[in-house]
Amino acid sequence: MVSTYTLYNMVWAGLLPIKVTELPEALKRKGRKSEDRENKKRYGTSISDRPEIAAQRMEEGRWEGGAVVGKRAGHEAVVLTLLEKKTENYLAIRIPGKTSKAVMDAMAALRAEYGQHFPQVFKTITVDNGSEFADFAQTEAWGSKVFFAHPYASWERAQNERHNGLFRSFVPKGVSIELFTGEDILAAADELNGRPRRKLGYCTQEELFGAFLDTIYTA
Repeated sequence: MVSTYTLYNMVWAGLLPIKVTELPEALKRKGRKSEDRENKKRYGTSISDRPEIAAQRMEEGRWEGGAVVGKRAGHEAVVLTLLEKKTENYLAIRIPGKTSKAVMDAMAALRAEYGQHFPQVFKTITVDNGSEFADFAQTEAWGSKVFFAHPYASWERAQNERHNGLFRSFVPKGVSIELFTGEDILAAADELNGRPRRKLGYCTQEELFGAFLDTIYTA
């Protein structure tokens, strides 16, 4: 069940096919408009300026990102996660800490892996406004476009958040990620990507993402 707070925020953000003026209670509540909830840290372009196609599951290359934390509020190893919205392919990368340097080092490794095809694979990436993404806009120098979600609006990265929840079956909340190797984390993501899904026509996320990469590398 979606909370009333979330629904009203979605109306203010223009994400539902109704107007604020059609909801008298919204005006009484002095709803926190999307414009009032802009990321004051200004790490980069707000999600409010993201093209509509990047919010939909119409084409590959549109990603959402976040982080999974173990103990000590991120003062140890954490997991950087990225999800491709159409194929739902899920990347989970163990990084040494919840820092912008650790995140950018991981992104640099992905750039090295995909080389000149990086901007085709990662057309857009939407991340939250945590401090670990303070330098994430630098990814745009590699050809991607980066957007930052509003504070306290996890629903703006709903698919990534959902898969982070599924990932918790391998790394439960409150358990230190220091107990897991990078290979353990990759194996957990592989397990999620290898499950046939009805919403994907009983294909696996891995199969669909592989087909997407084939179109890029054979073009």
